[in-house]
Amino acid sequence: MRKTIYSKEGRALSSWLIKQRKQADLKQRDFAKVLGIHHSIVGKIEKGNRRIDVVELIHYCNALGVDPRDAIDEIVKASNLI
Repeated sequence: MRKTIYSKEGRALSSWLIKQRKQADLKQRDFAKVLGIHHSIVGKIEKGNRRIDVVELIHYCNALGVDPRDAIDEIVKASNLI
């Protein structure tokens, strides 16, 4: 299995996360405060420079009020596997 950090699936997830944050009308800094993390981490995740594990993804999505399964669906769609 190859690394996923710069994969099309990773880019799809990053784009989806950005879209969700913007729909929640949150700037990166404001969203980082909600999560209790430094804003640079949100930026790195959204740029695809930092991977996000499943538990982090669930917290991220919960903070945005979205279903984490929708994020997984976005990754699967980008992978063309299912």
